[in-house]
Amino acid sequence: MYLALSWRNIWRNKKRTVIVAASVFFAVILAALMRSGQLGSYAYMIHSSARLFTGYVQIQGQEYWEKRSLDESIVLDDAMIDQLNNIQHVTNYTTRLEAFALISHQTTTRVAQVIGVDPTLENRTTGLRDNLIAGTYLSENSNGLLIGSGMAELLKVGLGDSLVLYGQGFHGQIAAAILPITGIIKLPFKQMNNTLIILSLEKAQEVFSTGKRVTSIPVMIDNIRHLEQISADIRSMLAADQTLMTWDEMMPELKQNIEVDNVSGLIMLGILYVVIAFGVFGTVMMMVSERAREFAILVSVGMRKIRLLIVLVIETFLVSFIGVVAGIAASIPLILYLIYNPIVLTGNMAEFYEKLNIEPIMPFSGEPSIFISQALVVLLIALVTLVYPVLFIRRLKPAETIRG
Repeated sequence: MYLALSWRNIWRNKKRTVIVAASVFFAVILAALMRSGQLGSYAYMIHSSARLFTGYVQIQGQEYWEKRSLDESIVLDDAMIDQLNNIQHVTNYTTRLEAFALISHQTTTRVAQVIGVDPTLENRTTGLRDNLIAGTYLSENSNGLLIGSGMAELLKVGLGDSLVLYGQGFHGQIAAAILPITGIIKLPFKQMNNTLIILSLEKAQEVFSTGKRVTSIPVMIDNIRHLEQISADIRSMLAADQTLMTWDEMMPELKQNIEVDNVSGLIMLGILYVVIAFGVFGTVMMMVSERAREFAILVSVGMRKIRLLIVLVIETFLVSFIGVVAGIAASIPLILYLIYNPIVLTGNMAEFYEKLNIEPIMPFSGEPSIFISQALVVLLIALVTLVYPVLFIRRLKPAETIRG
């Protein structure tokens, strides 16, 4: 009975109902868009950095992260790789041998980050082959190297030229080699382009005299929600001289930037909620004021105030629910479009992203929790505004209201 009566009441004044529902409708869309943009950007920043650099988690020697020395490298164990392949939610991994060396061509010398990679595993994990702009990609037994386009310009070299590599190998041995350039790669970040040299893992192990050792095994996963469980599974299979680091331990600056931005985003979302609350509250006040004589007459003819309050609660809930459902229905296709067509950032924001070694785009997230949480918050705000009509009905004096 109450539901039927409330439904008829809200459509007696269609304009008022549309105003209230519209305020909730736009509130849900704005809140969902804002939060989707935030969470999408955070996930993308983490994924981009993890994919190009560290992985979501990384297996390495106990003290390698602090010392960055080949002496802290670990033996590549086939049994451990087999176990890694069997862990649920692990999508890809790669093996790397990282070191620093002097790279020379004729009279020009530069310090370079030299990375030995398994060409197949690296391409699966980072899509390295897609960054090749000239020459050929590495093979497992390749004797050549890939060079960043920026480094190639600094050294004034091209395909077929040979570079002299000189550095320190495993346990202080001399690492020296003359290697031809077989390919030039262009990465989205200037710092990497200007410093990066990539060898096949087999060749890097030969040059730096490490045998079958590697410095790290970056691991990619399908969803960051599974990070804790996967970390626990991997830790259980590590040897005594090995450790596991997660993306936030290896990239603390990125984590800090995300946390700061998240707080500021929540503050902005809170301001939006306050604006929404005042808008809905003003509409409810208008509704109650317009229906004051109606309420007074209903109470005068014997309707108990508690029943009138129940009807008002149901009315407000129904109108808010209509706005929430419509808002979710409208925001889903809008956010899906933005997921497949992310916003390209320019100006200062683009420079900020590039400093973090992240491609300057703003993707959106389609997590179901975004729509549910924003809808619930907006619905809660609408229901909180019932405080005013409740107090109004409790203090209602039918005789005075009818005469007024």
